[in-house]
Amino acid sequence: MTCLPVARPVLALRRWLRFGLVVLLCLSLGYALENKVVKSKVGEKVGLPCCHKIPSSESLHNYRVYWQKNTTEVVLAYAEGNLISDHKRYKNRTEMDSRDLTLWISSVEIMDNGSYQCVVQQVKHSQNSKVLCDETVTFFVTADFSTPNITTEVSNSSCESTEMVVTCSSHGGFPKPKISGALNNVSVMWNTSWASESSFSLYNITGKLWLNVTKDISITCSIEYNGFAKTTSLLLRKTNDCVAPTQPLSYNVITASSIIIIIFLLAITLPARYLQRRACPHCCKSQDSVEEGVKEYTKPPMSVKVTSKTSSL
Repeated sequence: MTCLPVARPVLALRRWLRFGLVVLLCLSLGYALENKVVKSKVGEKVGLPCCHKIPSSESLHNYRVYWQKNTTEVVLAYAEGNLISDHKRYKNRTEMDSRDLTLWISSVEIMDNGSYQCVVQQVKHSQNSKVLCDETVTFFVTADFSTPNITTEVSNSSCESTEMVVTCSSHGGFPKPKISGALNNVSVMWNTSWASESSFSLYNITGKLWLNVTKDISITCSIEYNGFAKTTSLLLRKTNDCVAPTQPLSYNVITASSIIIIIFLLAITLPARYLQRRACPHCCKSQDSVEEGVKEYTKPPMSVKVTSKTSSL
């Protein structure tokens, strides 16, 4: 009995997987080539390329060219070199190159955003018209948003932290944007709201964050739209830096301090008097005798009664 190697099915599976990846890559590249993308900003002039270029030996008179939007709205149409249709919304804003059939749109508006289709037919008198190409171009219109504005509103503050509401807002842009941000380079999620009259009107965007700030931090807010971005940053400061109040001295501390001061004064005064007496004892005695003399001198004189006898001669 012969056993087949186990590795053969695995190798075959890997080959099929590689082949499938190659096919998917080719399909994606083909899709990307078939669906051209053009971007422009409001107010600019832009050219949408067509899929066919008329040879120098021929002229527009031998062709029919249709430029339409969303397959329902004819922007421009030429037949045998003559303009046969143009949409009123594009009046005086569009023109077509007679050689490469590029559609030029001036003063781009938000309503110009969408998919455009270029259809080219060759006109031959002996035969029916032949479609030479039919290609779609996706046109993205962009209107710049204002630089984001970051504001803060403190709801509560203490020595340890500051509670605040941070608001980031921007206005007057298109298409509908996204908002992102970071706190000290760490991503955060904004509570986002949009305002617009319709899907083809300018947008306003607002994002809010509720933060508990314990130290100064840096916040960044970015408005992203159609491959563009507007960014601004702000340093959020902790609003209340408290200093611990000094406690008044208690009654016991004051009493103890007073007793210590009194004992210190007595300890200095009593030894000084004692040393003074030991050094000059006779000074103390003479001083005592003088004091006694002063006392005797100040005593009042005793009254003397004198009796006079009258003798009669």
